[in-house]
Amino acid sequence: MRSEQKELTNTILALDTSTAAMAAAIISGDTVRAEIQTMAERNHSVHVVSHIKEMLASSGLGEKSIDAIAVGNGPGSYTGMRIAVSVAKTLAWVWDKPLVAVSSLEAIAYGAWHQALKEQAEESKQQGGEHWVLPIMDARRGQVYSAGFAMSAQGSWTRWSEDGVRLMKDFAEQVRQRLAIQPAGCVRSVSLVGDLSLHEAGAEQLQQIGADTGVAIHFVPFVQEGKWIARLGLARLEAGLTEDPHTLIPNYTQLTEAEVVWKAKQEGEAKV
Repeated sequence: MRSEQKELTNTILALDTSTAAMAAAIISGDTVRAEIQTMAERNHSVHVVSHIKEMLASSGLGEKSIDAIAVGNGPGSYTGMRIAVSVAKTLAWVWDKPLVAVSSLEAIAYGAWHQALKEQAEESKQQGGEHWVLPIMDARRGQVYSAGFAMSAQGSWTRWSEDGVRLMKDFAEQVRQRLAIQPAGCVRSVSLVGDLSLHEAGAEQLQQIGADTGVAIHFVPFVQEGKWIARLGLARLEAGLTEDPHTLIPNYTQLTEAEVVWKAKQEGEAKV
């Protein structure tokens, strides 16, 4: 029965539009059958379906060959998240496939670790201690969508900070405080990955934290890739962590600007 279940869940279609990149992939186990990454944030809604059709055609697969749908459900661009989640929910319902949701931030961290931080990945196999991976996306006004993950020397991937929206300086301070309570030598490196272009001050703050603690600090720009959504999604699928396609919503993490204005107006009227 176990081998039958593994076969049934072997091929997964994944997509994410929470960032400027529309990232999508089809994988079978560890094999990437097709993958697309485009940088056209304002046109995600126009091209996402055609890109999925293109991947199916290039991989020689039809809907019957897809065993599940994985979607990056944010946090990230408010409109972008809704595009991928809406498409994934529709495909899961129409094709009658299991649906799994993956943190877009975790996919960035996981992808950066396995692809852009190969030196640290190899080092972790040879030495003790953890390597922390901190994914960020710009959330405007000095804020970032952020989270914290750790890879152990034994290859165990864990989360230590939930997805959220924070001031970059506050997130750096959170890292400092967490490092302060770790035993000496426990943390080998801290890598800030993802959208780094608008947060140089926060990066400098982390650099100083590294100097103060003796922990190596790395800065790694990384753009979302569909295969990491797929691989994390496959793991969640095998763990039975599926979603209801009728009720899944993106992880918004904060109010939209319109909601902020509306809430302020309502609070103002209540005081009158």
